[in-house]
Amino acid sequence: MFESLFKLRGPLSGRQKLILTILGIALLLGLWTWLAYSKSVVQPVFERANKELPAFDLPAHVRDSMINADERADSISMANATETERVFPIVPPPQEVFYSLPDLVQNDKLTVNTFKSLWLNIKGYIWALVIAIPLGFLIGLLPIFRGMFNRPVEALRYLPLTALTGVFMAWFGTSDRMKVAFLAFGILVYLLPVVVQRINEVKDVYLKTVFTIGANTWQTIRSVYIPSVMSRVWDDIRVLTAISWTYIIVAELVNSSEGGVGALIFIKSRFAQMEKVFAILMVIIIIGLLQDRYFAYLDKKLFPFKHNAENAKKENIVQNLIGFVLLILSGIYLLSAVFPVGKQIIMEYIGDGYYVFLLLAVIHLAIEGWSWFKRRQNGEVPVVAGS
Repeated sequence: MFESLFKLRGPLSGRQKLILTILGIALLLGLWTWLAYSKSVVQPVFERANKELPAFDLPAHVRDSMINADERADSISMANATETERVFPIVPPPQEVFYSLPDLVQNDKLTVNTFKSLWLNIKGYIWALVIAIPLGFLIGLLPIFRGMFNRPVEALRYLPLTALTGVFMAWFGTSDRMKVAFLAFGILVYLLPVVVQRINEVKDVYLKTVFTIGANTWQTIRSVYIPSVMSRVWDDIRVLTAISWTYIIVAELVNSSEGGVGALIFIKSRFAQMEKVFAILMVIIIIGLLQDRYFAYLDKKLFPFKHNAENAKKENIVQNLIGFVLLILSGIYLLSAVFPVGKQIIMEYIGDGYYVFLLLAVIHLAIEGWSWFKRRQNGEVPVVAGS
């Protein structure tokens, strides 16, 4: 049993995956706790605010006497202190990070700020996809555009995007419009060359097959290029999700007064509330994992030919659970669209999360509607007389 764990690319059973995942998390938490307490110190709650020496130069013996005086003052304050606290200069312990979450939600509006950043992420993604996919197909398919723009598009990858925040501020100001444009551009410069590359990777055997059966140019694009390219680009989009959160944090630092998790991290860092900073980072990681799972769910719905029947059966329960949750969301948000009071109540608690869940509901209904239409065309759905 243990030998299989060290076999190169050896398979793992479901039970082994669960046990090893729990073990890995426990080890990471143990390392985190050790780092937190290894350099921790106890100091008085009311410590002198400024211990820094004057900026001008002093003789060595004077500086030494001032340092010794500081040390004596610290020992006196420790002896006279009625209350002390433990300070963690490296990382806060896991329990403090966990205990800070209720205060973040109640007093710092963590939920509203998180959904604001998530909605910015989604809008940036939509604009990047709308621009990158058509341009990528034009450059990848037509030689005239490939000859003119292929090299410049590849060179875009080397742009230092974080240095362009000033340029986007000059173009769009400091509002959310600038943040969406900056995020869309950050995704675009990576996604556009990838679309061109995926077009070049389409196998010739598929092109020769459709040529043999007499398909025209549009039929070749629709039946070969679009399914093959988009099924691979979808995996690249999942990878870019992690990068997009970096750009969100950078963009939200520009105008922290408008909220978002980036602005919240900046404010808590300024006040040295590191346990809250780490709590926000944990929330971002969880959202990223949920986004990845949702992209995987859409991948199986949009490109079922990538997944064999055996894997589809194994994950059928998870897929049905996600579909059931999305169906409930669809009903809730369709009702809130009919009754504006419901929309106001929802937005009061989750802010831009209303638009996030509304978009999820619309996507789910569109996919299920298209799936039902295809099943009906294939005769899998009985046709009612008169319909």
